[in-house]
Amino acid sequence: MHVKFCGAAREVTGSSHLITLDNGLKILLDCGLYQGNSKEMSDFNEEWLFDPKEIDVLILSHAHIDHSGRLPKLVKDGFQGEIHCTHATKSLCAIMLLDSAKIQEGDAEYKTKIAKRHDKSARKVLPLYTVRDVHATMNLFVGHGYDKWFRINQDVEVLFKDAGHILGSASVTLKIRENGDEIKVGFTGDIGRPARPILRDPDPMPEVDYLICESTYGDRLHDEAPAESTKLLEIIKHTCLEKKGKLIIPAFSVGRTQEIVYMLDQMETAGMLPPIPVFVDSPLAVNATVVFGTHPECYDEQLHEYMLIDPNPFGFNRLQYVHSVEGSKALNTMKKPAIIISASGMMNAGRVVHHLFNNIDNPKNTLLVVGYCAPGTTGGHIRAGNKSVYLFGQNKQILADVEIMDSFSAHGDRDEMTWFIKNQEKTLKKLFLVHGVYDAQVNFRDHLSKFGFKDVEIPTLGQTFELK
Repeated sequence: MHVKFCGAAREVTGSSHLITLDNGLKILLDCGLYQGNSKEMSDFNEEWLFDPKEIDVLILSHAHIDHSGRLPKLVKDGFQGEIHCTHATKSLCAIMLLDSAKIQEGDAEYKTKIAKRHDKSARKVLPLYTVRDVHATMNLFVGHGYDKWFRINQDVEVLFKDAGHILGSASVTLKIRENGDEIKVGFTGDIGRPARPILRDPDPMPEVDYLICESTYGDRLHDEAPAESTKLLEIIKHTCLEKKGKLIIPAFSVGRTQEIVYMLDQMETAGMLPPIPVFVDSPLAVNATVVFGTHPECYDEQLHEYMLIDPNPFGFNRLQYVHSVEGSKALNTMKKPAIIISASGMMNAGRVVHHLFNNIDNPKNTLLVVGYCAPGTTGGHIRAGNKSVYLFGQNKQILADVEIMDSFSAHGDRDEMTWFIKNQEKTLKKLFLVHGVYDAQVNFRDHLSKFGFKDVEIPTLGQTFELK
């Protein structure tokens, strides 16, 4: 048996890992979209390091596009097996993959127009996949609950445990019987954080022989949560009351947006939120919030208790969910102070780009970064401290205040990830670090060595290891 690293190898997006048994069974863990501007990865989303037709089964850790976003492409190119995930992940993928397909179709149409302006005989640019491909993909999904072993064939059982990262996120444990032996292979997916709002805390995995582990924040610690609400309220007051400006919060539509809205809802219930309008401007976020409401099995005890006071933790009187393009455009001509939460979180696509274009050069405004932004993305440039950024072909000066709150991150930091895997030290034969930039991975590997983890690999894209 061996494992081949087909994505998120010394990168933070494009998660995909292929396990091949000695009998030929091929199990793919995740099938994510690469999100970034690295020249070395420019062809990643179009090409495969395996034949999609040969993959027997896919196991999906969670619905984020960097883990699920190439599924329709996989199906389009010949995959016909089942896609196993949690029930909430299946629900989220139904809207997230559809949204991704519409973006792919729109991007292809735009690129075709640009090409034909320069050459009328230019070929039509085809999307990575279409809405039709998403419908075919969703027919292959099989949902499962947490903490119950299920079989994908006579030799392989799978267990999902709550990873506490986003709604429905799971770690994956494979129990594989091969040549008379039983080998356990684990995949953390993305490790969440303890004591975060909405979701239950991450639940450690069973002990395994081999572990594929994320490492996004392997070189840093997050801000403590108790100061989080206070800092957010300070930023709101400074921007909207003192400067009379807009607070722009680029946030991922799934998870981050709902967490911020829930925090604002708590402030409103406590009478702390200033009397200013709040807008969630992302069609996907609107639909995702509905999905959140249908999966209370993922909620933590605190949210269940809060719902006894406020049955709608994702809505209050001055909160408006913006559906239409016209409504989104109106926010940019609005002169009064407001909070605008919009996607995408990395600021490289979606409605938030328009909000940045119209607001980032006004010192009255504030841009609040609440999560990881891949290097090369607009958000990555802003996080790095750049004084200007290109938006719609124009170089826009960054005159608005820029605040960063990594405490909102859905990824565990160095110590939280270490806590999550500390029970593995005695049984583990080898640990593979994925889903992280190389410098952070090296730092995390050095940190883990202090806790007894000696055989730690940082695989490169396409690298294969034997699992004995």
